[in-house]
Amino acid sequence: MKKIRVAIIGSGNIGTDLLIKVQRSEYLTCVLFVGRNLSSPGMAKAINLGVKVSDESIDGIVKNADVIDLVFDATSAKDAKYHWEIIEKLGKTVIDMTPAKLGALCIPAVNLEDIIKERNINMITCGGQASIPMAYAIGKSQKNIEYIEVVSSIASRSAGPATRLNLDEYVDTTEQGIKLFAKVPNAKAILNLNPAEPCIDMQTTIFALVENPDMEKLEIEINKILVKIQSYVPGYSLLVPPMYENGRIVIMVKAQGLGDYLPKYAGNLDIINCAAIAVAENFSKVHNNIN
Repeated sequence: MKKIRVAIIGSGNIGTDLLIKVQRSEYLTCVLFVGRNLSSPGMAKAINLGVKVSDESIDGIVKNADVIDLVFDATSAKDAKYHWEIIEKLGKTVIDMTPAKLGALCIPAVNLEDIIKERNINMITCGGQASIPMAYAIGKSQKNIEYIEVVSSIASRSAGPATRLNLDEYVDTTEQGIKLFAKVPNAKAILNLNPAEPCIDMQTTIFALVENPDMEKLEIEINKILVKIQSYVPGYSLLVPPMYENGRIVIMVKAQGLGDYLPKYAGNLDIINCAAIAVAENFSKVHNNIN
């Protein structure tokens, strides 16, 4: 089997964690790790793993385009827009880890097969990957949903500079994803950066205003989607099963990381990175005609 050759642009927490996961994959190989500072911790990790690096940002991708099949963009929403203008002209596929929402929004447990032919695949946000599958289950099982609100809490230490820079984009893209996948007219997303010591695991609560909910049907849909998510995010679990109180459905989930780069509390890194790896590996399987 020929592994898909990937490049990662962005040497921060997300990019470095992605690199470690790519190196472990039987379907992917990282041929280039790109950043702006050769002395950054991420670059040092890549060099230690024997991966070719470049500090030329997007120019590094351009100069090595002939050996790259797919690009992970783990920078910022603003940079991703500029990068896509160049990557598109190179004829490459990009998996966008930023909330730039330029391409098709992807939740692997829901639409992995549908987006395989897209050239720009957006992984929404960590909160989106945690909450939208539950919102999708609500949308699939209930009628007359007025509103869905999701609140994610993550350890402050797990939020890098790009995450903090993109908070407005995070909210907007997560809300757009909820509306799209749950087919609900109104949605709200909130992200809390918790400075507590010891660091907390990522937790997300989903609230849905629903009249006369069918809780039995909801539980069936949630159990289905849980199995799919846990196939690529082992640390994802149901913390509080669906319950109905004060006219709303409440569900709480937890995401714990694998501890590849940051400690296990950084489930927010793992849930979006594992989702992106699932997409890239499916891309590889399709190109290698593997069922």
